[in-house]
Amino acid sequence: MIGHSYATAKVGKYRCAEPECRKDFTATVGTLFERSKIPLSTWFRAVHLLCSSKKGMSSHQMHRMLGVSYKTAWFMTHRIREGMRAGKLAIMGGAGGIVEVDETFIGNDRDVKPHGSKKGRGYAHKHKVLSLVDRDTGQKRSMVVDDLTAKTLVPILRENIAREARVMTDEAGQYGKLSATFAQHDYVSHGAGEYVNLEDRAIHTNTIEGAFSIFKRGMKGTYQHCGKQHLHRYLAEFDFRYNNRVRLGIGDVERARKVIEGIGGKRLTYGEPRSAQA
Repeated sequence: MIGHSYATAKVGKYRCAEPECRKDFTATVGTLFERSKIPLSTWFRAVHLLCSSKKGMSSHQMHRMLGVSYKTAWFMTHRIREGMRAGKLAIMGGAGGIVEVDETFIGNDRDVKPHGSKKGRGYAHKHKVLSLVDRDTGQKRSMVVDDLTAKTLVPILRENIAREARVMTDEAGQYGKLSATFAQHDYVSHGAGEYVNLEDRAIHTNTIEGAFSIFKRGMKGTYQHCGKQHLHRYLAEFDFRYNNRVRLGIGDVERARKVIEGIGGKRLTYGEPRSAQA
């Protein structure tokens, strides 16, 4: 018996015991694998490949290694990234811990600069990513933001960081009043060539800069192109591998197991990867 169901004569098939239902189903119902014609063994190989590749694995490489079409590999990788997305997230920086905050830019935002238009200098035309790293737990959290104004960023930081935390940033103006929100706010002046405060060497954002370097190398070297509608899933992928890295005692097998455990209730249809924003 599995819940209100019972096994049938068909291998791997169960039947709902509710009188109004009585339909057959498999263990993949409600998961990323529901109604997939791809063997589960192929799915598990794909999960392992994506989890064990530090900078990700392109759909082209996946389709060559698994022997499936590029379209199938593309959809599989997006489904797996859904399994990597975290659910309810704990507040960072509890008990006065240190949280590093920084932003980075990637790709070209077609909402700002349509295809074919001159991009110009600066970062206004790029996708904007905000990331937080909790030094005590080693956990990273990233999100796509529309702009980098204090009006946009401060509410996000309030939702994700404990009030008693010690926040580390660079000298960017949008972080200027964080000391009014958190117990302590320290910063380094990158513009002046300062990357570690010589009086208090705990004041730096080198941890998050290192995490950004892996993300950038993966996005530019492996994936190369990413639309804004998909960027949140790629961020989830890199955050997942960072939060489950070897330094924290988590190997490839355990990482893949966590993805398999996270597939419940995250089914995607073929139409959703192109349009879903959440």
